[in-house]
Amino acid sequence: MSDQTKTQEKQIIEIPDSLTVRQLAELTAVSPIVVIKELMSAGVMANINQHIDYETAAIVAQEMGFEPREETPDVEEEVEEGPTRLWERLYAHEDPAKLKPRPPVVTILGHVDHGKTSLLDAVRHADVVSGEAGGITQHIGAYQIKHGEQIITFLDTPGHEAFTAMRARGAHTTDIAVLVVAADDGVMPQTIEAINHIQAARVPIIVALNKMDKRTAQPEKVKQQLSEMGLAPDDWGGTTLCVPVSAKQRTGLEDLLEAILLVADSTEIKANPDRSALGTVLEGQLDRRRGATATVLVQNGTLHVGDTIVAKLAHGRVRQMLDQSGQPIQEASPSTPAIILGLSSVPEAGEFFKVVQDERAARAIVEKRKEELAAQAITPVKAFTLDDFSSRIQAGQAKELVLIVKTDVQGSIEPIVNSLEKLSDQDLGEDLTVNVIHAAAGNIGESDINLAIASRAIVFGFQVHPDPAARRLAENEGVDIRTYDIIYKLIDEVDKALKGLLEPVYVDVVIGEAEVRAIFHIPKVGTVAGCYVRQGEARRNARARVFRDKEQLHDGHIRSLKRFEKDAREVRVGFECGVGLENFDDFAEGDVIQFYVQERHAAA
Repeated sequence: MSDQTKTQEKQIIEIPDSLTVRQLAELTAVSPIVVIKELMSAGVMANINQHIDYETAAIVAQEMGFEPREETPDVEEEVEEGPTRLWERLYAHEDPAKLKPRPPVVTILGHVDHGKTSLLDAVRHADVVSGEAGGITQHIGAYQIKHGEQIITFLDTPGHEAFTAMRARGAHTTDIAVLVVAADDGVMPQTIEAINHIQAARVPIIVALNKMDKRTAQPEKVKQQLSEMGLAPDDWGGTTLCVPVSAKQRTGLEDLLEAILLVADSTEIKANPDRSALGTVLEGQLDRRRGATATVLVQNGTLHVGDTIVAKLAHGRVRQMLDQSGQPIQEASPSTPAIILGLSSVPEAGEFFKVVQDERAARAIVEKRKEELAAQAITPVKAFTLDDFSSRIQAGQAKELVLIVKTDVQGSIEPIVNSLEKLSDQDLGEDLTVNVIHAAAGNIGESDINLAIASRAIVFGFQVHPDPAARRLAENEGVDIRTYDIIYKLIDEVDKALKGLLEPVYVDVVIGEAEVRAIFHIPKVGTVAGCYVRQGEARRNARARVFRDKEQLHDGHIRSLKRFEKDAREVRVGFECGVGLENFDDFAEGDVIQFYVQERHAAA
């Protein structure tokens, strides 16, 4: 029997992110003893009731002749309706009997200079503001305070941009958001942006009316502004807790903390402290004395000194752990921030971390992730476009179109947003809606793209354009940006998408041509053609056609593009490069590779 036939006969099994040895034995229908022996062969010592992660289980399953696939939790299917609460996703596979209440994690957001850090400083009785350049928060910190017998964890972020940038990288750390609004200034443009970013994350909001000690404070006017934003205060018959405070005078703080605990009780924030730890990296830095360090937030399980963790490409044994005051601690329970030492490299903020069996398993996971990242680097990013949404409407797979709208002037926002929301009132089918999660005046910036990434939204610009940084980020992450000069054209395209009528027109545009001058066979990579670019440029995210004596042999995606063994985004005319194509290895010297892109033209 050929290897290919054997591969085709492999049974596919879905493996969750974490499971016990017993559960893996049941999935593979073999004795737990066999599974334990395979684990020992892989250098992992585990008993029948011990939890192992997906990567370890996948290696064992492959050794036993199965084809492992990562199980997709049911909640992930609801991505069109926006993210669910953190614990509902992290603890989907936990035994409900093992879940216990944990401290709420609170993020403070609001307009610049409305007193976000001063309020946090007043709550935790530590002078942070005086050490900050220009009075503006320079880093992400995490602190715990005790109110009565209960603990609250606060995240101090530089603003809603950082809050959403972490969400865009997959980090969902916040249970409750405190929106700080100065009672003398009221709702400002950044306040509106913060509200939109919080609502897009589906996080409960508590409003802290700060600077109530000022003579110019107008709390009733601010409450009216908040009501117009959909945040009707509780004392006006609404559902938003609105607490008057003064960070300077340290008044109203008890009421704010009580409000946080009240919301936490109503949202049932829980975790399983009796399992291996999972969480998020809040910040990482390289210390001259300590080496690579990271501030992490434990979100499920308990992290111990001596545990081995993996945070994307960083890994290591936790050599030492410090609390918020810099004092050594032996363990960190759910919702606890901690500084950890002993990592191989500095992890990026927003990366997910988890505890694994040992350093050997950690290194194996990191190597696998490096290979996956290399594969992703040479595979074009799949954009979520309006055309895709239209196709999903036809297939009955989409319920909500999430949009971000940027306009040239404030006066253009209301007619555009109202017209878009009216499209939801048409007879388009059950629960099919347009959700404008953010609308503001100004050019399209990185903050808008990060919000689009985190919320799977499409960005619409009316008489505005993306700045260079935003355009680069959108291209890298596959965010669809559409700009218009006429309102009815914008509305018409969305209307067609909702009705499943939007049919894009794509035109092939040749951007370059290269001649094959050598062929290389590389183990685990495949065949690579050594080429000389004789016209235009070779581009990694383009498609390619292979011609031999003017006869086309292949048309497909570029697998890899390298220059001197390094990945290249593009190689211009007159330079040499190595080109690998998906599903094609039959190169010959003298072949011509034509590079082209598909440009979208206006819908017919």
